This record gives sequence, structure tokens and C-alpha cells, in this order.
Amino acid sequence: MKFQGYMFAWLAAFMLVVAIVYGLWAREPVGTTALFLSFGLALMIGFYLIFTARRVDTGAQDNKEADVADDAGELGFFSPHSWAPLALGAGAAFAFLGPVFGWWVAYFTAPLLLVGLWLWVFEYYRGENRTQ
Repeated sequence: MKFQGYMFAWLAAFMLVVAIVYGLWAREPVGTTALFLSFGLALMIGFYLIFTARRVDTGAQDNKEADVADDAGELGFFSPHSWAPLALGAGAAFAFLGPVFGWWVAYFTAPLLLVGLWLWVFEYYRGENRTQ
């Protein structure tokens, strides 16, 4: 994970240089803004990966002597089934149709988005997993 963090940090530095050169040379605000936003995104991802790599154990990808089998095993907890991403995806799809057909579409998609977000946040606070 540390290698990926440094890779994104170098990418962020490269994007910053490109954004500055492009901004001074082309004097075009849209492309310059996009390059600066790309710099910020790469910097955030790189910082997160480097910060997380310091707190967790060294993974097999950071060990030069590791085999493929060293990275086998449980990778984390993933929800076995959830309807919330489907509701959020449908709500987002309809919300992005709002500027096309009219902003009145947002009135109908807002409840779908809120229900999907509610389901996703509280999906483990129902049934036998409910806290008292």
C-alpha cells in the first residue's frame, strides 16, 4: 500500500507541474481547472494510502520477497446483499436527468435518494443486529 501511495504522490506532483505549465502557456481556464482538480484528487488518494500504510501491517505487495500466496486470505468484510446501492443508483440516474427534462424531476428523485441513503447507513441496525 505504501508503494501505491508514493505512486499517487508522484502523480500529484506531476499533475501540479503540468497544471502550472498549461495554465501559463494556454491561458485556458477550463483545462487548467481540470488539471488542478486532478492534482488535488491524486494528492488526496496518495495521502490516504501513505497515512493508512503507516497504521496497518505491511502487506504482501510491499514485500519484495513475497509470493502470490502470501496475500491470500480474508481481505475484509463485504455486505452479502444490499438493496441500498440499487436505490441510490436509480435515484442518482433520475437526478442527473433533472437538467435534461427540467428541475421538477428533483422533487421525485429526492425521496428515492433519501430512502437509499437511509437504507445504506442503517442496514446493519435492523433485525438481529439492532442495538438496544
